Amino acid sequence: MAPDRSGRLPTWLLFLAPVLIWASTWHVILYQLASTVPVLTSVGWRFALSALLLAALAKWQGVSLKLPRYAHGYALGTGVIQYAGNYWAVYEAERFVPSGLVAVLFCLMVFMNALVAWFLWRQPVSRRFLIASSGAVLGVALIFWPELASAGARPDAALGLGLSFFAVVVAVIGGFFTLVLTRRGLLLVPVLAWSMGYGAAFLFVLSLATGRGLPFDFAWSYVASLVYLAAFGSVIAFTLYFKLAERKGPAQAALVGVLVPVIALIVSAALEGWQVTPLAVAGMGLCLVSLFVATRPQA
Repeated sequence: MAPDRSGRLPTWLLFLAPVLIWASTWHVILYQLASTVPVLTSVGWRFALSALLLAALAKWQGVSLKLPRYAHGYALGTGVIQYAGNYWAVYEAERFVPSGLVAVLFCLMVFMNALVAWFLWRQPVSRRFLIASSGAVLGVALIFWPELASAGARPDAALGLGLSFFAVVVAVIGGFFTLVLTRRGLLLVPVLAWSMGYGAAFLFVLSLATGRGLPFDFAWSYVASLVYLAAFGSVIAFTLYFKLAERKGPAQAALVGVLVPVIALIVSAALEGWQVTPLAVAGMGLCLVSLFVATRPQA
């Protein structure tokens, strides 16, 4: 097996690269949604291509794709709940509640990851980290406050809220399934390749079973956005994210999801005409300061 060279990458890069990539995917996904291809099928194409790219990466690294039999159970579970269930739930939730509410709820992964990591591996979490993380979540809430205030007026807000919370929970569970395997000595790239492959297969079966078929859009905007989401949004971002979780712990890695909405709104202001408000600026400032405090090394 090829040696794992992730230790050569600085921690700030493991954190910042997924943030910038996932923030940009908020805009890139719009090109997928503009297509006639159903969301369920588009997500399936995304992770099918991701699995193939990861398999090619493993071959280039000289790493075997073979996993122990027990590991396929974890990979299947990860694929179904994280790469299929999580993404499907997020897209569906945003039909009923504002995307800002979904973003705020995903910030809760910081605390859920900290709780599960303590329960499974007794990883300690400092009071400073919890307080600073709470400040960061509050900052995100301030950014999206107009959307949050209007969420209750929507007729199916409860359904959207339930789907959002479901997405957060399965994202936490799927992430820990992956970390369980890597902590047992399995290499990350084969684990991700199988997990995303299982997720894509599940989505394709579901798409066929519900009569959507497996349509594809050959328009350049659809193909280019699909390649970006697969190569950058899935292969590179998830690989670096889990490397960060291995090095710094799942709770600190989840801070990536707190900063993503902030950067995504900056992209939206530049490309989509989003109007910056004083409350949003205050929220961004609080979020950035809180993240700086949360990620400082312990004395």
